[in-house]
Amino acid sequence: MAFSSRPTDRPLRVAIAGLGAVGMRIAEALDKGIPGYRLSAVSARDRLRVEERLSRLEHRVPVLAIEELEPLADLVVECASAALLPTIAEPFLEAGKSAIVLSVGAILSNEYLVDIARARGGRLVVPTGALLGLDAVTAAAEGNIHSVKMVTRKPVRGLLGAPYLNERSIDIERISEPLRIFCGTAREAAAGFPENLNVAVALSLAGIGPDRTSLEIWADPSLDRNTHHIEVKSDTAGFTMSIENIPSENPKTGRITALSVIAYLRKWSAPLWVGS
Repeated sequence: MAFSSRPTDRPLRVAIAGLGAVGMRIAEALDKGIPGYRLSAVSARDRLRVEERLSRLEHRVPVLAIEELEPLADLVVECASAALLPTIAEPFLEAGKSAIVLSVGAILSNEYLVDIARARGGRLVVPTGALLGLDAVTAAAEGNIHSVKMVTRKPVRGLLGAPYLNERSIDIERISEPLRIFCGTAREAAAGFPENLNVAVALSLAGIGPDRTSLEIWADPSLDRNTHHIEVKSDTAGFTMSIENIPSENPKTGRITALSVIAYLRKWSAPLWVGS
């Protein structure tokens, strides 16, 4: 069941896989009420902790294993980890339903999910997340985009534990000035920083692809926000975009990420649609 641009006779049932800072913020918004939707189930690793957090909601919902979510929901919001994306999304796509994906980088290593969605009438949805200007990039891609470059600067704690750093024994915990730790493509960044650079993959999917989108990553001990600067050159427009995201409880994710999902859900059921 793919999304309709208008509300259905009954609210669409939403499952959330992963109830950390982002998932919980979305759950709270659904509990308060988003027209056309209701929260129907959640899944998370620490069931006891999640049930305690859910006790704050007005409407109680079951905490289930990931494999049990699909029968109880029309769409799932993936707020877990890149490694869990196939387990979360595949049952929904096989049933012709939708999956809103925040671990966008994992799509590149699980492209068969797109094939399933195409064959079954399902849909993989990538919300704007912690980025801006994806509408402009998508529009420019209808013409000819010459280049897309992104420079990301993050506080040190938002990059700790990344496989790219661990594999190369790059120690950033004690740096005293900005350090460029990566220069390459969005595809390479998705593999090396699976929990950190979903924004770069979203940008690449909106534009010229993960192998032509270039990226620099800087660890900056002076920052307390995740910053992204993007330069796009095309045959229809040249534009630059910058954003400074305030981190959520999870330093790897900005507060605006959850709000972008909430805004997306509101758009799908609203009588006035702004943005392409």
